[in-house]
Amino acid sequence: MREEYYKWHSNDLDREFEMLVFGHYGYPVVLFPTFNARFWQAKESGLINSAANLINSGKIKIYCPEGMDYLSWNNDSIEPAERVKAHLAYEKAIIADVIGFVKHETSMERIGMAGCNFGAYHALNFSFRHPDMVGKLICIGGTFNIKPFIDNYYDDNCYFNNPPDYLPNLTDNWYLDQFKTMKIILGTGETDQYAEQTKYISGTLRSKSVNHWLDVRPNTGHDWDFWREVFPKYLAQI
Repeated sequence: MREEYYKWHSNDLDREFEMLVFGHYGYPVVLFPTFNARFWQAKESGLINSAANLINSGKIKIYCPEGMDYLSWNNDSIEPAERVKAHLAYEKAIIADVIGFVKHETSMERIGMAGCNFGAYHALNFSFRHPDMVGKLICIGGTFNIKPFIDNYYDDNCYFNNPPDYLPNLTDNWYLDQFKTMKIILGTGETDQYAEQTKYISGTLRSKSVNHWLDVRPNTGHDWDFWREVFPKYLAQI
């Protein structure tokens, strides 16, 4: 499998940023790591290897950017208001550096986003905030509520980065029309402790006539074995 390593200075974060890229050609998918994890996690966990056939056959190309929850949501050394601002700086870096790079490489205007656990939050929140940049969305075992990380603090930045809050109130037709052109897959296990969050997002999308696939697997929890099993199956759908 072709693997490339990139490292650069991010102006938005004012620090070094790293990324692994797997594959030589194919539909581009940005794959976020789980909570507080690093850019190499998808490789080390076997998630990349689970999709080796799709990657090696040139159907999918996967970009694994650095995760920086330790600077934002999991950073107890700064106030909650600063945590969400740190997350917004990360979002700017994803747009400027990662998506800019992907578009340069592939000439694709709308790309794929994916993630497991809190990586699913990053994928979904980014896709819903910038739907004109995203054509496919895969969330596996997702947890989408940021409130546990902001110590009862709440402002507009928090609201507009918490999908369970802003999505039900979203009525802007531009956003909803973009959602309706997106291929959306929401996967979770029947016994996953965060399954209700995925079902809530699904129900909200359904109420807004946004087509998607909610896949609730029986006798399955919140673990890498499940994620490795379904990741290539979901990728094959896009």
